[in-house]
Amino acid sequence: MSERIHNFSAGPAVLPLAVLEEAQRDLVMLPGVGMSILEISHRSKTFDEIIGRAESNLRELLNLPDNYHVLFLQGGASLQFSMIPMNFLPKDASADYILTGSWGKKALKEAKKAGATNVAATMADGNFTRVPDQDELKLDPEAAYVHFTSNETIEGVEWKQEPEVGDVPLVCDASSDILSRPLPIEKYALIYAGAQKNMGPSGVTLVIVRDDLLARIPEGLHTMLDYRTHVEAKSLYNTPNTFGIYIIMLVTKWLQEKGGLEAMYAENEAKAKILYDAIDATPFYRGHADADSRSLMNVTFRLPSEELEKKFAVEATAAGLDGLKGHRSVGGIRASIYNAFPRAGVEALVSFMKEFERKNG
Repeated sequence: MSERIHNFSAGPAVLPLAVLEEAQRDLVMLPGVGMSILEISHRSKTFDEIIGRAESNLRELLNLPDNYHVLFLQGGASLQFSMIPMNFLPKDASADYILTGSWGKKALKEAKKAGATNVAATMADGNFTRVPDQDELKLDPEAAYVHFTSNETIEGVEWKQEPEVGDVPLVCDASSDILSRPLPIEKYALIYAGAQKNMGPSGVTLVIVRDDLLARIPEGLHTMLDYRTHVEAKSLYNTPNTFGIYIIMLVTKWLQEKGGLEAMYAENEAKAKILYDAIDATPFYRGHADADSRSLMNVTFRLPSEELEKKFAVEATAAGLDGLKGHRSVGGIRASIYNAFPRAGVEALVSFMKEFERKNG
């Protein structure tokens, strides 16, 4: 193909063009190094500077205090589903899980293998179209932690503010909306996120963990599954994904240059409004999530029939709008419009939607 198409994939997802161009320019040889980022040692001074900049950029963007550790791990969010209860769920305690979609369900499944759990709320009866109200949460004040998923990629449901959990540590899977908006970081004990949505390529998992949690970790865990291992080794206990961390460094620099997370949030709200307004303007399209729980990152909607949805996805791909087929577990259409997704791509999709309805409505 002679030009880039609009990539609506849920992940690995679109990256900023400026980041791709800088990585391409320096891929064969980093300036002043004489080697590619793909070749340098993770123990080298050059990589020390790269991982250090990636961390400092994240600390600035998220306004992280010194008592939070920043880790670059592997295994995706899916490994965190197991590591969190292994590290923080004692045998004589229980953990609260709030379920707003498919990823929360998967996190709970793994936690049950490690210890006792309590479903503080589940939106399954309503087909995961919204987040619960505060008064719907059945929280245990003695819970080891409360886990929630800030944005459900598959269902397109996003929390607009954090659940209030008192003094219980709040743990969040923020894989698909990390860095899309400012966070009141003091409310969180641990945040984890796969990089492949808003931060970089697949293969890196960001973990932000508050220092006091480390004292809760039991002895005897396997070395690589113990958060203390990675805190003490500064994410370098084993060979990390050096290229992925390099891209995270470039993406976070790009975010800083755009004005930080406040500016990014305003841009994300504007992009999402264009698309949701188009969905709401006609009965031909029907949004999945309730209006007050709609994701700014993953816009999910249905057409009058599954046959039309299949046709929509095929014709959209042919028109240069790729990755719009909904997740196999729920069907429909899903437009993932992460930080790096351009406004022009949203406008192109809206134009396609209007023409598709004209021909098929």
